[in-house]
Amino acid sequence: MLKLDILVLSVHPDDAELGCAGTILKHIALGYKVGIVDLTRGELGTRGSAEIRKQEAAAAAEILGLAVRENLGLPDAFFENTREHQVKVIEAIRKFRPSIVITNAYHDRHPDHGRANELVEAAAFLAGLRKIETFDADGLPQEAWRPDMVLHFIQDNYITPDILIDVTEHWDKKIESIYAYGSQFYNPSWEGEPQTYISTPDFIEIVTGRAREFGKSIQAKYAEGFTSRKILGVDNLFNLK
Repeated sequence: MLKLDILVLSVHPDDAELGCAGTILKHIALGYKVGIVDLTRGELGTRGSAEIRKQEAAAAAEILGLAVRENLGLPDAFFENTREHQVKVIEAIRKFRPSIVITNAYHDRHPDHGRANELVEAAAFLAGLRKIETFDADGLPQEAWRPDMVLHFIQDNYITPDILIDVTEHWDKKIESIYAYGSQFYNPSWEGEPQTYISTPDFIEIVTGRAREFGKSIQAKYAEGFTSRKILGVDNLFNLK
């Protein structure tokens, strides 16, 4: 059984790369096991296809050095915070038993992001209730497991972060992981499909500008921001920056 230290549960392939790839890379470099489970295949995206995005997600996983990447196959745009879909997420959490879960922003320009946040938050709590029965791929009962912490990365809408992580040393690799999605982001060789908000060169400049803004607050070149529904604490003031 593979136990992860950090599990990123985000709704579309490429959300994790945009929202927290620097943090993923940093913690892998520190020796932690990190994986991604995408909730949907992103099949309703304007550009590309589910199969293309599957290949792109695999390429990005290689760049990031993930321990695992899976996809729950929930319906893009039409998943809901229902028992059926909660159970799918609970199964993933119990399978990998992460200490920390990272998910989408709690509100954003894309309505899927906020709904994914609600679904993952609910499932992370429910996964700790032993009377909810779930089963692994072999049909064996799963043990209850609740992560210690659920964090949300910040996406298109500006949200004041509760915590900032210096990702300067890993910024170039983060950008490389984003560009693994050649169907989605700026790619001069990708022809025949319409331009979107995220496929222009300006979009990556916006992503970079946000990271520079966050970095400035902690005297770093680039940082990623996260929010938490629960109050975060430290046991030593000297761990604060």
